[in-house]
Amino acid sequence: MQKIHELIKKLCPNGVEYKNIQELCKISRGKVMSKDFIKSNAGEYPVYSSQTENNGELGKISTYDFDGEYLTWTTDGANAGSVFYRKGKFSVTNVCGLLEIKNKVMIPKFLYYVLSIEAPKYVNAGMGNPKLMSNVMAKIRVAVPPLEVQCKIVNILDNFTLLSAELSAELKARQQQYEYYFDKILNSSAYPKIKLRDIGQVRMCKRIFKTQTNKIRGIPFYKIGTFGKEPDAYIDEKIFNEYREKYSYPKKGDVLISCSGTIGRTVIFDGEPAYFQDSNIVWLEHDGTKVINEYLFYCYKTNPWLISTGGTIARLYNENILNAEIPLPPIEEQQKIVNKLNRFYKICNDISEGLPAEIEARQKQYEYYRDKLLTFKELKVNE
Repeated sequence: MQKIHELIKKLCPNGVEYKNIQELCKISRGKVMSKDFIKSNAGEYPVYSSQTENNGELGKISTYDFDGEYLTWTTDGANAGSVFYRKGKFSVTNVCGLLEIKNKVMIPKFLYYVLSIEAPKYVNAGMGNPKLMSNVMAKIRVAVPPLEVQCKIVNILDNFTLLSAELSAELKARQQQYEYYFDKILNSSAYPKIKLRDIGQVRMCKRIFKTQTNKIRGIPFYKIGTFGKEPDAYIDEKIFNEYREKYSYPKKGDVLISCSGTIGRTVIFDGEPAYFQDSNIVWLEHDGTKVINEYLFYCYKTNPWLISTGGTIARLYNENILNAEIPLPPIEEQQKIVNKLNRFYKICNDISEGLPAEIEARQKQYEYYRDKLLTFKELKVNE
């Protein structure tokens, strides 16, 4: 950062010139290309559309319309204003904006980093369909520092981007390793399988009516919409104590399952005072000498066979849970499996530790330096 500031002070001490995008770029759109056209003309050259999934790639065809360095942007929809750097041979559809640098005063990659910040600010969200049309893009003003400054900034930001990509690739590899390992366990013929009804019964809390809840204080009451999140309703402590003593109530460590709405979401009960919405959040009261709760948690978490759409509303029924089969290794082996999966799960999913936290920290660091590096004093005409 210090070297960049010194370079800016040396080359443009009074500020830098600002220009509109239309002064810097040729602005255009692609042509209509249907999915059928792409399918019938399959090839090696990507076609980019207004989508953002898969880096905006809609498919690949045997010809191309552009060859070089360009920027594209999402013109409308939820991700309107998203900007992409393109290099090589490719085509774009009619719903994808295209920028081609007209002169040598701007490095395409530098403009990409600038517009990644600026373009979203100009999105029009009116009429329920966000848009960033060509005429609006044309009027966006951006700083045009000396090429040497642009080049240095691009190198710094590219290094941040590369590091984030490497961390994301590592996270993906760990997740695949996690999924492979668990799939291998569940499909192993080394362990006998049992139905959950052979080890326990489904239980649920007694029904709580809306009139018995409030929005302010008391014992947290979890519904399908807040299960596994923050509560937005509470019940009186007197009612809680009465119901907990008279009716079914989970033990610390029991695995709670959402049966409606957030179907299949699982939470290991931490034992803190809380109440759960009757048949929508249930647990298996089972023989702990046969199945460890955490092992059962992983079985629930990774098995779609528990979910049924019987009836008109998707729901997880008690019978589906009871008839579900899980592999049953010895208790000692279950604990080893849980220990290994806990390590993988922590690395892949813990928001405060492991790779996700590292990626989040690097992203914040990148955004901080990007904003600092791309903020310039504007050169006044009389300076």
